[in-house]
Amino acid sequence: MGTKLRAAVVGLFFSFLFFPLVYSASNDGFVRIGLKKMKFDQNNRLAARLESKEGEALRASIRKYHPRGKLGDAQDTDIVALKNYMDAQYFGEIGVGTPPQKFTVIFDTGSSNLWVPSSKCYFSVPWDAHLHGDVRIRLCRLCDCYKKLVSELFAILLHAGKSAEIHYGTGAIAGFFSKDNVKVGDLIVKNQEFIEATREPGVTFLVAKFDGILGLGFREISVGNSTPVWYNMVKQGLVKEPVFSFWLNRKTEEEEGGELVFGGVDPNHYKGKHTYVPVTQKGYWQFNMGDVVIDGKPSGYCSSGCAAIADSGTSLLAGPTARPIATGSSHLYHYGKGIIIYSSDALSSFPSLSPPFPLLSPQPVITMINHAIGASGVVSQECKAVVDQYGQTIMDLLLSEQASPKKICSQIGVCTFDGTRGVSKGIESVVDQKNIRSSGLHDDAMCSVCEMTVVWMQSQLRQNQTQDRILNYVNELCERLPSPMGESAVECGKISSMPKVSFTIGGKVFDLSAKEYILKVGEGAAAQCISGFTALDVPPPRGPLWILGDVFMGRYHTVFDYGNLRIGFAEAA
Repeated sequence: MGTKLRAAVVGLFFSFLFFPLVYSASNDGFVRIGLKKMKFDQNNRLAARLESKEGEALRASIRKYHPRGKLGDAQDTDIVALKNYMDAQYFGEIGVGTPPQKFTVIFDTGSSNLWVPSSKCYFSVPWDAHLHGDVRIRLCRLCDCYKKLVSELFAILLHAGKSAEIHYGTGAIAGFFSKDNVKVGDLIVKNQEFIEATREPGVTFLVAKFDGILGLGFREISVGNSTPVWYNMVKQGLVKEPVFSFWLNRKTEEEEGGELVFGGVDPNHYKGKHTYVPVTQKGYWQFNMGDVVIDGKPSGYCSSGCAAIADSGTSLLAGPTARPIATGSSHLYHYGKGIIIYSSDALSSFPSLSPPFPLLSPQPVITMINHAIGASGVVSQECKAVVDQYGQTIMDLLLSEQASPKKICSQIGVCTFDGTRGVSKGIESVVDQKNIRSSGLHDDAMCSVCEMTVVWMQSQLRQNQTQDRILNYVNELCERLPSPMGESAVECGKISSMPKVSFTIGGKVFDLSAKEYILKVGEGAAAQCISGFTALDVPPPRGPLWILGDVFMGRYHTVFDYGNLRIGFAEAA
């Protein structure tokens, strides 16, 4: 990935910063959070600084989606998400304390805690003396933190002294629980628990330009089992209905950034009717998604359903690299490099495991999307070797219909397990020993690629492609695997010819055009374009998941119906 593209990625990080515009409680009983956007200043010296090694570390931390949280010394680990803000950040202003002390926060449906920086906050931010200006201002601004002595109603919780930690990839937020009134719009949420952050991974928050996060997810993923702000809004009777909705304005030429409505749905924000699907697991706003369609052709990968979440805190649209392997009453998850683990109940047998695990083989659909839109990627020699040595054999077995597609790779000797059971004898012995070892990284990489090849070929056979065309297509996919850096460039001049990518939800197909899934910075010869699709993993037991972030929510108005435990999507107005 060249320097120009890296600069574009940094540009995207700063491109659309959203600050509070207005709060209003209208006569329809809704509470509205207005969002205003400020365009990226390409002369920002901090942006240039991000091209350094520090910038690379920052981009790596932002791409992580393996956060963990805990209360004090508790052994239980909660998953809380601080995610990719490369394209846009949707901010709102809240007040904490009496009188309210103002903070700019991300309203994040992918987490459930409220945290703001404490007056005792400190940072471990490496910075050079000559880089003053934005850097120094930002540090001072963040330390205009929550001052408990200013508030008339502040109260330390009964479990005072219990620390709280939320881990985000390469950094962590550490602090303690407090309780005070929180003002959201014109609403006053009384006696709200929140975390005072005394330590923050400074570079990340320095660049992000937000103070904290207000989580709108379910209590099941709340660190310390703290009651989320949204729960207290409902419990205290502050909203008309137990519903909130997002309208995100993706038109970069317009000043208005969008609106978050508490208590209902504004009909001016959408067209037609919403398609609703039930929440399948409380934690994230999770639902069951149908097949992914590329240029009108079903991929077949999610034809039996895939778990997905609607996530206002993620900018892009992400698909997992981990693939569930059916094993009867439980599941295994293959993460490449020989790591195959049980989810849920069996995961507790491996206390030494600490996600994220190293990933080697990308998820087939993300690769297919990258190929269809002409996104750059990396070449996999394992992939090319499998196609060269076994491609025709796999094709023949698929055409003969004499072998189950799930068994083909084990039948030809590339994989060591039988697809029906999902476990080889070697893996069984590893599980029995409660220890995970890699029994040949190369072999596992070949196995993963073989399984992807089967999926790719099945998709093409459904479309009645010739054998030669299918083999050529799979070879091309071997050159379009998602970059480990998570960045996939496209040619800006070809946006108009790129295909639609669609997602099936509740039996309805939701289209995304190229102008909606390509992120563009700059104009003319200086323009840089990046795919809005990326490979990203949420580890078990919550994952794997598809993450429908702002790329999707900008196109489709999204309703989070807490009262009926459902999520609704309709075309945004």
